[in-house]
Amino acid sequence: MAEPPRPEPFPDTRLDSDAGAAFVLESKGEWWHAGFHLTTAIVGPTILTLPYAFKGLGWWLGFVCLTTMGIVTFYAYYLMSKVLDHCEKSGRRHIRFRELAADVLGSGWMFYVVIFIQTAINTGIGIGAILLAGQCLEIMYSNLFPKGALKLYEFIAMVTVVMMLLSQFPTFHSLRHINFVSLLLSLGYSFLVVGSCIHVGLSKNAPKRDYSLEPSDSARVFSAFTSISIIAAIFGNGILPEIQATLAPPATGKMVKGLFLCYTVIFFTFYSAAVSGYWVFGSSSSSNILNNLMPDTGPTLVPTMVVGLAVIFVLLQLFAIGLVYSQVAYEIMEKKSADTTKGIFSRRNLVPRLILRTIYMAFCGFMAAMLPFFGDINAVVGAFGFIPLDFILPMLLYNMTYKPSKGSVTYWVNMTIMVVFTGAGLMGAFSSVRKLVLDANKFKLFSSEIVD
Repeated sequence: MAEPPRPEPFPDTRLDSDAGAAFVLESKGEWWHAGFHLTTAIVGPTILTLPYAFKGLGWWLGFVCLTTMGIVTFYAYYLMSKVLDHCEKSGRRHIRFRELAADVLGSGWMFYVVIFIQTAINTGIGIGAILLAGQCLEIMYSNLFPKGALKLYEFIAMVTVVMMLLSQFPTFHSLRHINFVSLLLSLGYSFLVVGSCIHVGLSKNAPKRDYSLEPSDSARVFSAFTSISIIAAIFGNGILPEIQATLAPPATGKMVKGLFLCYTVIFFTFYSAAVSGYWVFGSSSSSNILNNLMPDTGPTLVPTMVVGLAVIFVLLQLFAIGLVYSQVAYEIMEKKSADTTKGIFSRRNLVPRLILRTIYMAFCGFMAAMLPFFGDINAVVGAFGFIPLDFILPMLLYNMTYKPSKGSVTYWVNMTIMVVFTGAGLMGAFSSVRKLVLDANKFKLFSSEIVD
């Protein structure tokens, strides 16, 4: 890595009147807390979509894309952490992605570009978390009461009410214990699903394996780029500076330890879920592999108790994921609505927090009920949000901060990643929107069916 040039001193940042920083992004955490936050942000039930992503890529290209995304995102997050550490050593500690991008790139409009993308990511993940949690409840209900009258949107409403209550945790740091449990839950349901897939694959009732791709070349290309967008969304988080902000200063070096913790969990969960699910179900893989294990018609392929336990683990972790991705939205709202001269639990700050966070969660719940496109939401969010923030901007920020020689390996690796993923992002955006439009033709508002 190139050594950074001697920086101009940054002006001191006063946070006395910044409630978003003082309250929501308070800096008290240790490196393992950052690892818990990162793991919750990345290792979620979206990994159950990986067999569906392989469905559009096939075996060898699926492996290549999964491995490439893992290496590139780890590298990108490492570079961004170095840029944040460099800024902190220079006298200014950035705690928000948008401020980091605007300062390093020297352009005020980057502030608004990043905040727009982050808002889209946070809202998209919030909608997806509530949608999938509602689907988990529906799966359990439909197995207990096959002729029950409750619809998907009613379960989504139940989840939304719970999220409204949980949203009142005042700070990102206050989620550290919840996110540790989230890490354990991700390991739990991953191993349950992998074990279930292996059981089905070795049983006499194993489905016929078909790994064929789309019949036409054009459809195959669109499916491949949609799958790439889904994998990008699964590896993305888009909130690394905000997570690093929760670390007690000095934060230098702590985030890298958190990354190693997170990617250790990623290694064991991502590959096992992708390989086992696609091995058994192939081109019939659903956007949620649980649907394959518990089909709508015919008997369940594994004991109901096993899948039911996995569904419960998924459901519980979704609450943690919804909380993590809502923090940037809360920080933006409370930067203006809260008063740092009053206590965090004072009536002056408690009432606006209760109202604003409840409204935000109600909006996410309403959109989840109205638009049940879980797989498609993943692809769109990945193309428009995670690819720019996690595959392009970190390399650009590093090159602008450290200014490596144009003849250095680091410079050209960063440039190559930016060019390749810019192209992949554009194609992914087009193909994912195309699929969303095609699926919309099969869709009714507030439907009980999730379209794959």
